[in-house]
Amino acid sequence: MQHLKIDFVSDIACPWCAVGLSSLEQALQDVQGEISAELHFQPFELNPHMGPDGQDVSEHLTEKYGSTPEQQAQMREVIRQRGAEVGFTFKPEGRSRVWNTFDAHRLLHWAGETSDRQHALKKALLQAFFTHDRCTASHEVLVEVAASVGLDAQRAQAILGSDEYTAEVRAQQQFYLQAGIHSVPAVIINERHLISGGQPAEVFERALRQIAANSANDTQQA
Repeated sequence: MQHLKIDFVSDIACPWCAVGLSSLEQALQDVQGEISAELHFQPFELNPHMGPDGQDVSEHLTEKYGSTPEQQAQMREVIRQRGAEVGFTFKPEGRSRVWNTFDAHRLLHWAGETSDRQHALKKALLQAFFTHDRCTASHEVLVEVAASVGLDAQRAQAILGSDEYTAEVRAQQQFYLQAGIHSVPAVIINERHLISGGQPAEVFERALRQIAANSANDTQQA
């Protein structure tokens, strides 16, 4: 069996990241028994300067992309359908606001450093943001989500009330920006192969199989 390292660079405020993660999970399920993967979630902020009160989502999309409400509704339906295909549920009418996500990334870093719950926390945060339209800048919400996947609520609260993991998250963000990652999701396999965007599961499966085969050949030739 070939083992792959996968770095999933993303933001919980990115709908295509939710689609891409669900697609990747489906692909990994399809290659189970042939390929195993070590999945790490790396931080990226779509809106690093978002204030603590967030912003109305329609206003935000108009300001950032120049899109009209009609275009936003069309894209929302496209994303909703893509999510449904891979088992991720988007709130049909969309989320109401966009929130700052830095504290969520700090909790994800903590989960990855100290537990095996990072993947579960990532999924729960995406669902909180896109399925349930919750304020993922709220410490109360973040603690509740962390506890829901088996993480220690008191420890999560302590982290959020301090600057723990701030430097580590900033450093990781800078690392990937300097590596040329400016849009997400960015899926990096074995620190060499980049797959960009919320691809369908079959695209991820083909890539996983090809990279695993190439890795096997490299090992044999070494």
